[in-house]
Amino acid sequence: MRRGANPSLFEKDAPAPLAARMRPHTLAEFVGQEHIVGEGRAFRRAIENDSVPSLIFWGPPGTGKTTLGEVIARATNSNFVALSAVSAGVADLRAVVADAQRSRTVGKRTVLFVDEIHRFNKGQQDAVLPYVEDGTITLIGATTENPSFEVNSALLSRSRVYVLKALTDENVGTIVRRALEDRERGLGGQNVALDDEAFDALVGLANGDARVALGTLEFAASAAPLDAQGARHIDRALVADALQRRIVSYDKKGDNHYDVISAFIKSVRGSDPDAAVYWLARMIDAGEDPLFIARRIVILASEDIGLADSRGLQVAMAAQQAVHFIGMPEGYYPLAHATLYLATAPKSNSVGRAYGAALADVVETRNDPVPLNLRNAPTGLMRKLGYGSGYRYAHEDYAFAGATGDLPPAERLEEYLPENLRERAYFEPGEQGEEAKLRAWIDRRRETAGPQLS
Repeated sequence: MRRGANPSLFEKDAPAPLAARMRPHTLAEFVGQEHIVGEGRAFRRAIENDSVPSLIFWGPPGTGKTTLGEVIARATNSNFVALSAVSAGVADLRAVVADAQRSRTVGKRTVLFVDEIHRFNKGQQDAVLPYVEDGTITLIGATTENPSFEVNSALLSRSRVYVLKALTDENVGTIVRRALEDRERGLGGQNVALDDEAFDALVGLANGDARVALGTLEFAASAAPLDAQGARHIDRALVADALQRRIVSYDKKGDNHYDVISAFIKSVRGSDPDAAVYWLARMIDAGEDPLFIARRIVILASEDIGLADSRGLQVAMAAQQAVHFIGMPEGYYPLAHATLYLATAPKSNSVGRAYGAALADVVETRNDPVPLNLRNAPTGLMRKLGYGSGYRYAHEDYAFAGATGDLPPAERLEEYLPENLRERAYFEPGEQGEEAKLRAWIDRRRETAGPQLS
């Protein structure tokens, strides 16, 4: 330290950050993840019985993946080696294996912790897999990505996957209190105090991430002015300033991206405008591509509202055009407009059901030629072959007004399906909105055409 300089608030514990200093050393200190390490759980017993297999921890940041790996190594009296799958090369892995083999000769095992294990390439995998299989190392991988899609099958087949959940506010609160009270590793000797509002803000804004909570606490404490008694008081404003904004758990290419859009779609489909606009706000706030949201809204308009309210598709397309035209942030207005319209509109999935039923026949039945009366006849030869013969032009033969008008006599109804599918009924309107009118009309049409189909 420079002579005459004021000592740093954290000189005693520097240079390790608060989050690193406060890492639990034992299972008794570990906070959260009771579903896998709580009393009586099989995984906890495996740790206590020194029978831990190779593992993959899957969960959001700040939930204790690295910490739990270190706790396991301590509890099983093993060497702990941490590498990143991004930066570690094959030579690094071989060096770890060589050290592990030497340690094994004196009865000491090695836990190799690999962060971002979903980035393991084939060379890295080939270097370590034989030694996972023969027990030279116990591999513990950590990932925020779904291992089903992102981790190589060879690794998955040799590991047990445990899902870690975001910490609850109660969990984060416990960790923050420990940091404030701990005089050796935490801030207990620094006379730091959070008022109740600041504590609640810190816990809530951390969004289940203990590392964020401790990092923000440490930064806020270093920025808090000293009062006359030498105390550092942290208020809500200082917490907000230190964090800047709430941590958003959202990956535009990962599971969260698909989970949130799924919740959005199901909320609109379930006619819950409150939930629908909430999930919309979650996506926009996380920086989701607004045109991706707009595309989903357009699909929803036909998939889940359909002919029950055909204006829904118009509103959805208008929203897509508006977002494309004005961009963000104001683009949330048309997106919210379309979301609330579709959520409160009558629902029908008849469009998708009709298409699916028709496609099934396309795929599963013989594709007969188009009936002669429905074919165009641009040449004399085609006319001689009967193309277009017997076709009745609806506008001249009968001013047929569709579902809003009367039906023509049965003998004047044209047949448009191939012979082998004449009795098929693909479109089944629902009872909601405009489709209720279509239901009655289409039933009459099919009854009228019935004599011709027999």
